[in-house]
Amino acid sequence: MGLSKETIRASLDMIRKVEPRFEKAIAAAGYPEPRINPPGYQTLLRTIVGQQVSVAAATSVWNKLEALLGEGCPAEKLIATDFDALRACGLSRQKQGYARSLAELIMSGELDLDNLPDGDEEAIALLTKIKGIGRWSAEIYLLFALGRPDIWPAGDLAIQAGAGSILGHDTRPSEKELREIAIPWSPHRGAVAIFIWHHYNTTVM
Repeated sequence: MGLSKETIRASLDMIRKVEPRFEKAIAAAGYPEPRINPPGYQTLLRTIVGQQVSVAAATSVWNKLEALLGEGCPAEKLIATDFDALRACGLSRQKQGYARSLAELIMSGELDLDNLPDGDEEAIALLTKIKGIGRWSAEIYLLFALGRPDIWPAGDLAIQAGAGSILGHDTRPSEKELREIAIPWSPHRGAVAIFIWHHYNTTVM
């Protein structure tokens, strides 16, 4: 699903009225393109595979896993595969633990990705039951795979630095400070986060 280009633009047009300092930033960087990931088990498994490695390395491991387990690396096949076979694909012991945690939650029905709670905090709490999926990863999933409009990953360092720059702060605001600052931007904080990443990557800070 994900937030569409039109939704992001409409939200940012609302935000520039609430916080005029975004006017200059939007003029400088332009509106961001949407980033959309498919919802479901496969996206979360790829998140685990990609942790702390390069995109190229993650792609290589994923391709080997699919060759071994089949397209999408089904949970039941992952659970049934032994340590050495997964290790030969490049999946470390730690990541195997994370991947098995995800697969077990899916297979037991404890985690139903098609029916996550409507409340963002409740959904984050459920997603973080997966070993290796912290708050930031859960927020990114809800924002880019489910398109939840008010997700605000205030713990992200680029969001902190980018927001601080746009708002004219001398120092990078903390996660707690940024959550307070962004309260007036609700329910458009997801679009703001997407814009700040875009601004951070395209503007001289």
